[in-house]
Amino acid sequence: MMLQSHCILSFWVLGFAGVQALTLQNVCTTSHVTASLPAGNFYPGIIIDPSSVKVGVVTNASVSNQDFFPDAIFDYCNVTFAYSHNGLDDQVLLNYWLPSPSEFKNRYLSTGGGGYAISSGSRSLPGGIIYGAVAGTTDGGFGSFSTNFDNVYPLVNGTPNYPALYSFGYKGHEELSALGKEFTRHFFNMSSSSKLYSYYQGCSEGGREGWSQVQRFADEWDGAITGAPAFRFSFQQVQHLYSNIVEKTLDYYPPSCELDKIVNETIAACDSLDGRTDGVVARSDLCKLQFNASSIIGKPYYCAASSGSTGMGPPGSSSGPTPAQNGTVTAKGIDVTNAIIDGLHDTKGRRVYLSYQPAASFADAATQYNSSTGTWELDVSTFGTEFVTRFLQLLNTSTSTLDNLNGVTYDTLKQWMIEGWQLYEDSLETTWPDLTPFHNAGGKVLHFHGESDNSIPTASSVRYYESVRSIMYPDQSYNESTAALNDWYRLFLVPGAAHCSPNTLQPNGPFPQTNLAVLIDWVENGVTPMTLNATVLQGQHEGEKQQICAWPLRPLWTNNGTAMQCEYDQASIDTWLYDFDAIKLPVY
Repeated sequence: MMLQSHCILSFWVLGFAGVQALTLQNVCTTSHVTASLPAGNFYPGIIIDPSSVKVGVVTNASVSNQDFFPDAIFDYCNVTFAYSHNGLDDQVLLNYWLPSPSEFKNRYLSTGGGGYAISSGSRSLPGGIIYGAVAGTTDGGFGSFSTNFDNVYPLVNGTPNYPALYSFGYKGHEELSALGKEFTRHFFNMSSSSKLYSYYQGCSEGGREGWSQVQRFADEWDGAITGAPAFRFSFQQVQHLYSNIVEKTLDYYPPSCELDKIVNETIAACDSLDGRTDGVVARSDLCKLQFNASSIIGKPYYCAASSGSTGMGPPGSSSGPTPAQNGTVTAKGIDVTNAIIDGLHDTKGRRVYLSYQPAASFADAATQYNSSTGTWELDVSTFGTEFVTRFLQLLNTSTSTLDNLNGVTYDTLKQWMIEGWQLYEDSLETTWPDLTPFHNAGGKVLHFHGESDNSIPTASSVRYYESVRSIMYPDQSYNESTAALNDWYRLFLVPGAAHCSPNTLQPNGPFPQTNLAVLIDWVENGVTPMTLNATVLQGQHEGEKQQICAWPLRPLWTNNGTAMQCEYDQASIDTWLYDFDAIKLPVY
């Protein structure tokens, strides 16, 4: 025991430079990790359990073919420990990967989840290690890193699980970052005067989690990457049911092959509108303005029989066995897809919400084949019905009461959106538009969204950006306020990209794989990303480097598709902006 105490003391005597000279095996020990835990009075109300510490040295770990970070081989110290809250019989697990001392670059990174998961497990942590950062994730107190929030909410029928709700809403990430940054300082024996840069990276629900902190905690992070955020939570979740109600209202359930044909024909028709023919719709706004989907009516389609597969769309989207499909695109099919793209209106014709861009696949509209009747039928989005069942009706069940959506109308969807907004405005909605404290603290935000996202409408991100701009710079012109906002918060619409990933339907589209490197350069070196670095990760142009324009500028290729510029096009910008006149309060 005396030897162990001497060993712990020696790390602190060494100082930061001395620790950097040590090997991973020297510092990745239970004794050193335990000694590096935040002090008992560091975070009021939190009690860290030293006996929960688990430590492991991992060498020659490798990652490849990832969307959010490049290929790499690295070593790290894998640390897990638990804490609880005073007055609650709970346990929250934290997992941190720490780089070798020689590779540590005075950086910390929090990572987020997706769907109803607060954590993406180990899938996102390499993105921190690669750039010399300690990377962390939390289980939110839900029981394990693989246990989702919806598994613990509500507690029982009619009883909300409030600790879990606020952990998922924002508190879990605030605690992850606070404890993680302090643990990082102790582990590497950083002096109080040494700068520890702190970052965040997440997409989808992870994007919402990032905004939950930027909107509340000014100095938690120096920079955040928020991809395709699921904010405006009740609107977003109920939106998954909109396509189903369109099909019920119009009484037409398009065969899966017909939906595929409509998407592929849209891509083909709108591909060249940006000045380059590459199978990528980079200007879905021009597609809205110039393409008439009725031109697809009568075009033949064919799909071979299928045994069924898991979809690339929202959670719960999948297809069962289907027969060979041979037909032509119908006027009813176009009516369905046009209505979906147009977005939710109430029965008085007033706009309630926005929807997907042309060229996004119709994941929410997926239908199922009934082999007994030989017909195509409604396939209800379980992601949408789960929100209504668990979060509005407070039923602790995986069996929805809305399997056929009987009696549900456009007005019902509007009612559910507003009801969820009222219930969860302080926890899940995450649309606070005044980011003045974060901006005053010097924070930077890199916000991106796939232009062909089929799960979270791309226009949702545009709406929030424009809300922040108008709230924070009300007395400036559009161009002046945009320039002021772009100084510290930039939005990038990724041509052809799907939900938080490249798009198999538009494989030549670029994807911003090195966002964290870009953000680090912006925060630490003052290099503003006028455009966003991206790489084609699949298809015939794999490996090609491209640049993505910052909103509100839009891409336009010239010289036979060899040179790209970012242009200001007011007509295109206007297609992204909506008046939600069905709702009396501002919807940010």
